[in-house]
Amino acid sequence: MRTQVAIIGAGPSGLLLSHLLAADGIESVVVETRSEEYVAGRIRAGILEQSTVDLLREVGLGERLDREGDPHRGIYLQWPQERHHLDFVDLTGRSVFVYGQTEVQKDLVAACHARGQEVHYEIGDTALHDLETDRPSVTFTDKDGVAQRLEADVVVGCDGSFGPSREAVPQATRRTWEKTYPYSWLGILADVAPSTDELIYAWHPDGFAMHSMRSASVSRLYLQVPNDTRIEDWSDDRIWEALATRLGHGQDGWQLDPGPVTDKSVLPMRSFVQQPMRHGRLFLAGDAAHIVPPTGAKGLNLAVADVALLAPALAALLKGDPALADGYSDAALRRVWRCTHFSWWMTTMLHSSGDPFDEQLQLSQLRWVTSSEAGATGLAENYAGLPIGF
Repeated sequence: MRTQVAIIGAGPSGLLLSHLLAADGIESVVVETRSEEYVAGRIRAGILEQSTVDLLREVGLGERLDREGDPHRGIYLQWPQERHHLDFVDLTGRSVFVYGQTEVQKDLVAACHARGQEVHYEIGDTALHDLETDRPSVTFTDKDGVAQRLEADVVVGCDGSFGPSREAVPQATRRTWEKTYPYSWLGILADVAPSTDELIYAWHPDGFAMHSMRSASVSRLYLQVPNDTRIEDWSDDRIWEALATRLGHGQDGWQLDPGPVTDKSVLPMRSFVQQPMRHGRLFLAGDAAHIVPPTGAKGLNLAVADVALLAPALAALLKGDPALADGYSDAALRRVWRCTHFSWWMTTMLHSSGDPFDEQLQLSQLRWVTSSEAGATGLAENYAGLPIGF
């Protein structure tokens, strides 16, 4: 097989890249280890920042988002006996949307089918070759067990933290930074209407809790738990009891409504950055190059920002102008490190470490953010999203 751009990974970053390239007349082929149904059903991010929403609208992917997405003006920050609303629109003129990654994926898959995009699912043995030449290739075994070679002008790794693309950058030329946090999130999906109109981020001495949502009838909630937590040790009743305590059930008359739990999982918290995000004719985007803890709602949005920079850079490169492609890694990493810092800041401000000194610093920080317009604006600017190309 032959194409201009070989894209490894059919998640949001890979399919969005193929969509943007197609709009510029650039041909691509997407290959993916998992099935289409598995990728579509992965429970991931739920918050789209303003820049992501603007881009999806711009490229014809915003119709269902505007119809079914839930615009939020801000978030609540909470600690025992106190809850404060930060209004991002008042502070920055920008908002966020609650619209799950599963919904974004559905829109991207529908667009793929509509334009006849070539996507190969359920492949195996993926390997990258000749990346330092102008004829790189990807080999794989298709779902029928037949060996295939996909030749291209450019290869893009959108295959996450466990795919082969990240490792294809030679060890001698790459640098990595990683932080593993000493706690995880226990997350649940519940078939119950949200008990809040906007997200609640709650500091509590027992550990962080968060009340999010996926729709008017589905709630998404999280608890801080130790890294060695076994999901079977947490019954539904125990989870709801801990959520009620940490989220302040009964505080100022507020009630947390429990409901049937349909999914529960433990999510490790870590940060990871690899640079450069380019090696020869290989470009990395999304989780293939960086991971952030979910506290700042940046993972999916960072992947979209990468792709928004990369698509015009590849189009120009394939038309003979390498300038944007040569600057892609540095440009993307500026935003990556900004979002990595913001995610670390939100995480360390809100999660209990068990250290009484840390506790007082966290409470002081929360009081400052909720009482200072400068502090609130800084959080709002980062959370609602910096412009693409920052």
